[in-house]
Amino acid sequence: MSRFNNHPAYPGSLTQLWGRFHRASPHTGTTPFITLVTGLIAAPARRTVCRMLTASGASGTWHHSRAHRFFASARWNPDHVGLVVMGLILGWLVPTGAPLVIAVDDTMFRRSGKHVWAACWAYDGSRHVAAGQQKLSRGTTFVVAAVVVTLPFLDRPIALPVLARLWRPGGPTKTTLAREMITLIATARRDRTVHVIADSAYMCKALRRLPANVTVTGPLPRHAALWAVHPELDEPPCMRGRRGRPRTRGAKIGTPDQLGATTDAQMVTVTRYGRTRTITVHERRCLWYGVYRSQPVRVIVIREPRRPGLALVTTDPRTPAAQLVERYASRWAIEIPFSDTKHIIGVGEARNRTRLAVERTVPFGLFAQSLVIIWYHLAGHHPTVVTEHRRRARWYATKTHPSYQDMLIKLRRVLIATEYRADPQVDPTPEQIQAIRLAWADTAA
Repeated sequence: MSRFNNHPAYPGSLTQLWGRFHRASPHTGTTPFITLVTGLIAAPARRTVCRMLTASGASGTWHHSRAHRFFASARWNPDHVGLVVMGLILGWLVPTGAPLVIAVDDTMFRRSGKHVWAACWAYDGSRHVAAGQQKLSRGTTFVVAAVVVTLPFLDRPIALPVLARLWRPGGPTKTTLAREMITLIATARRDRTVHVIADSAYMCKALRRLPANVTVTGPLPRHAALWAVHPELDEPPCMRGRRGRPRTRGAKIGTPDQLGATTDAQMVTVTRYGRTRTITVHERRCLWYGVYRSQPVRVIVIREPRRPGLALVTTDPRTPAAQLVERYASRWAIEIPFSDTKHIIGVGEARNRTRLAVERTVPFGLFAQSLVIIWYHLAGHHPTVVTEHRRRARWYATKTHPSYQDMLIKLRRVLIATEYRADPQVDPTPEQIQAIRLAWADTAA
C-alpha cells in the first residue's frame, strides 16, 4: 500500500482519485507528485515549492531539498503524467467511445530574473496595453493541449489541460510542439477520433501530416487562396484515362469571401457561448493548396447580421456544419484555464530557474487544475455551492453555475475539515465544514 493511502489529511474521495492515479502511473515519482499537488491545492497564497511542501503537511518529515529535487532532477516525465491525467478524464468525464476534442493554444507565464531558463520577451495576449503599444512581456511561454468536455453542472464547455511544452527562441516552433503533442495523444488513443481545434496561428503546414484518427478545425485567413478539387483526384489511377502526372488542383475559387459569394447559403441553428442563434453558412469542399496541398478540406463561411464574417477550415469530412461551428466555438474554453491557473491556483509563482524545473513546474500546476475539476465532478458538486456563494456575495444575482474558484474552495474546505475528524476516509458533510468555519470565526473574534 502506498504511503499516501494512510495520510491523515486526505479525505476518502481524494484518496480514491489518488489511488486511481497511482495505479495508472506506478513510478517512483507518484508519492511526491501527489503530496506536492495536494500542497499546491491547499496553499492559499505564494505557491512556491516550499509553500507547497508546507501546505501539504509533509514539511515535518521532508527536507525542503526533496521537494526542489522533484522538479529539478527527479526521474519523471510530464508527458507521461499528462497522459495518465487524460486517461482519468476519459474514464470519468467523457462517454465511452466518444470523440476526443483537444484545444491547442499557447500562453505566457511572466517571470523575472536573468538566470531563468528560456525566459525571454515575447507576445503576451493577456497583457492590457494602450493603443499603439505591443503586447510584450518577459517570461516563459508554454504550448498547451487541453481536453474539452461538457459537465452536467456547467452551461459551457470546460477545458482540462493534459499536456504542455515549453517554447523558447531558437528551439522547435510552437506549431511543431503542438504537432508533437497531438501525435502523442492520437497515438496513445488510437481507439478514439481526435478533433483538434486551434486559432489561426496553428492553421499552417506544420499540422498537415497527422495520424489518420486526427482532424483539425480552425479559422481560415481572409487572404487564403482556395481551389476547386480536380475530378481526377477523386478517381483511382486506373480510371484517369491518360498517362502522366495527374492534376493536383482544379479551377481557382479565390478568397473565402469569393467562395461565399459563389456558394449556396443554408440556415443552421447553433449554440455558442451560452446563446442559441440562427446563422447563414456557405460550405464547399475544396483545396487550400498553400497549406494542405492536394488534401481536400471543407471551408465554411459564416455570416451573421452586425458581425464580421468568419471562415472555418476543417479536415473533418463528415460532421455537419452546425456541429463544426459549435466545436470551434468551444476553443474559447482553453482561455479560461489560462486565467484561472495564473490568478487562482498560482501556476507560475514557483521561483524555479533551472531547465528541468522550469519545464516541469507549469505542467505540474496545469495537471493540478485538471485533477481539481475531476474531483469536483466525482465528489464535490452540490447545488448548495452556488447558493452559498450567492448568499455571501448578493451582487452575483445571475450566478447559476460553479466557477473553478468554487471548485477549488470546496476541495480546500474538505481537506481542512478532514484534519479535524477522527475518520479521514469519510468525507465531511457540509454541516461539519460549516461548524469548523464557525469555530474559526469565533476564535478569530
